[in-house]
Amino acid sequence: MNRQIISKKLSSAIFALGLVGLIAGPQALAQDKIPAKPEAGSFKIGIEPWLGYGQWHVAAAKDLFKKSGLEDVQIVNFSEDKDINAALASGQLDAANIATHTAMGMVAAGLPVKIVSLLDFSLKADAILAGADIKTVADLKGKNVAFEEGTTSDILLNYALTSNGMTINDITRVPMPAADAGSALIAGKVPVAVTYEPYISAAMAQDKNVKMLFEAGKDPGLVSDVLVVREDVLKSKPGQVLAMIKAWDAALKDYKANTEADRAIIAKAVGASPDDLKTAFDGVQYYSSAEASKAFAGDFKSKTFPDVLKAAKQAGLVSTDVSFDTIVDPAFVDAANK
Repeated sequence: MNRQIISKKLSSAIFALGLVGLIAGPQALAQDKIPAKPEAGSFKIGIEPWLGYGQWHVAAAKDLFKKSGLEDVQIVNFSEDKDINAALASGQLDAANIATHTAMGMVAAGLPVKIVSLLDFSLKADAILAGADIKTVADLKGKNVAFEEGTTSDILLNYALTSNGMTINDITRVPMPAADAGSALIAGKVPVAVTYEPYISAAMAQDKNVKMLFEAGKDPGLVSDVLVVREDVLKSKPGQVLAMIKAWDAALKDYKANTEADRAIIAKAVGASPDDLKTAFDGVQYYSSAEASKAFAGDFKSKTFPDVLKAAKQAGLVSTDVSFDTIVDPAFVDAANK
């Protein structure tokens, strides 16, 4: 599997576009004002080859978009965050699939988008790995830690350190791609590495002394992905947004009934084999709109969102505070479950 398959790196592209200080877009529609029938025309959604977004590929393969009333859904593929961010900012996309901390960075930069649904949580697909000599997170003090800066690995590491009374300054940073971090640990170049699947499984298979010291599931949602939509699209095509969420739900229902076949669809779409992604699939939790609605009214709002924001600020990925109510519009997942 190549690096692009699991890239979720936060880019500063939106800052370079000069979007800081944009006037906020239109207010979100009330739930009862969202039309049940989608508007005519196309809907363009940006996607990267990460399996957490896989239900869109299932929906496309099984014609679930049209069954939800959508005329023309265009899944636009990107390999880097900076490109998908720029396309969303310039209006080339209606929506995009991105990490939660990336969405925070967009809104902090002034890009008028809203999170409208929660797509997935990484539970064991992102983790801090350590050799036999490292027993606890507290043991990381003064140690060399390999991780990719500006990514979900950065978020996870900062959260783990803070949870144990430390900061990033208590370790020695060894910046490198997550794809290489596990190999550096196995080779003895560093005692600790932060990475994600399939590199976690590969490292643990090569050295039985390597263990998960801290995984994303310690704080479910810390490493998570969301669907963001431009605010002007929420105003002009709310029925299409609702239909997209319903198509995701239909795909997830099919996935649960036909897991092996649908994993093959997703694996092909991201350029890997189902066997390569088995542990990655097992470490990811997909969210239906009903589950997203419950999360937005509960733990995601009260715990996950503040935790992600704190870790993102500590990692230098978000420079200013953004509020849950400013960035999240739960009306669409609520409407999908009326």
